[in-house]
Amino acid sequence: MRIERWQLAQRQSLSLEAKVAMTLARIRAWHAHWHGQTYVAFSGGKDSTVLLDLVRSVYPSTPAVFANTGLEYPEVISFVKSYENVVWLRPKLSFKAVIEKYGYPIVSKNVSMAISRYRNTKREDQRQYRLHGRVDPVTGKKLTAGVIPKRWQYLLKAPFKISEQCCDVMKKGPFYSYNKETGRRPYIGTMASDSNGRTVDYLRKGCNFLGSGVKSSSRPMSFWFEDDVWAYIRTRGLKYAEIYDKGVDRTGCMFCMFGMHTPGGIDRFENMKVTHPKLYTYCMEQLGLREVLKWYPSNVTEGIHGMVNKEKEVDHGGQE
Repeated sequence: MRIERWQLAQRQSLSLEAKVAMTLARIRAWHAHWHGQTYVAFSGGKDSTVLLDLVRSVYPSTPAVFANTGLEYPEVISFVKSYENVVWLRPKLSFKAVIEKYGYPIVSKNVSMAISRYRNTKREDQRQYRLHGRVDPVTGKKLTAGVIPKRWQYLLKAPFKISEQCCDVMKKGPFYSYNKETGRRPYIGTMASDSNGRTVDYLRKGCNFLGSGVKSSSRPMSFWFEDDVWAYIRTRGLKYAEIYDKGVDRTGCMFCMFGMHTPGGIDRFENMKVTHPKLYTYCMEQLGLREVLKWYPSNVTEGIHGMVNKEKEVDHGGQE
């Protein structure tokens, strides 16, 4: 069901209690469609914690499913262990194996994918498209989907692999396998306000999406904001992972480098250096993130634990 932007804005403007009521209606509809064969994709983060509370408020026996990728903060693991009826999944590859085989996740999923596809094709027309796009011969419009933004094209010179495959291998893969094996379909705690990509996704699919097979999913909190999540936690006295009290506002994969160029992006590693020094040393030295981060523009990494490589700055030509 396609959603108009005005409808999303209207729903986002509702009171918390109205959003709770609307979310519960979508939860019930999803449960009914799949005859109770559902589960909550539980990451241990605040969003999925609220979602699990909402789902179990009407369907207490609904299982939570957690993908233990090895990239979660120790506090998140401890928090997930405090819940009953949790199914633990594991990916087939470790993060180290993924970056060795496919490459590092850097900048964003779209940028990493475009760079990877440029490097892995021998077709010159495809390479040119990844750099410049092309004009649609019918409409005359310039097509730029999958093009490497000019500010990031210097990364083609980087001496390491770059890829978006990490999330697919370590998170989506295990969940899709679970969906196929059990016939269950997930509730997922993502919100349109998380990113432009998730906004577009919600506008195309709505909350309850009956996709092809294992990709069907319900995102019944899509019209919530982060403030709504915290308000729900406060008003319900809901427990949450302690990592949030240590300066971490996102509990996603610890070593992911997506979004490092955004305001505050570098803070996750600076904070990790203080709160989890052993994990910080492991990712910087043994996983090679220090060398990768040198390839970010100097305005992002300047003054941050010696990550800027002046020699490569010259090679970049000052691009950002």
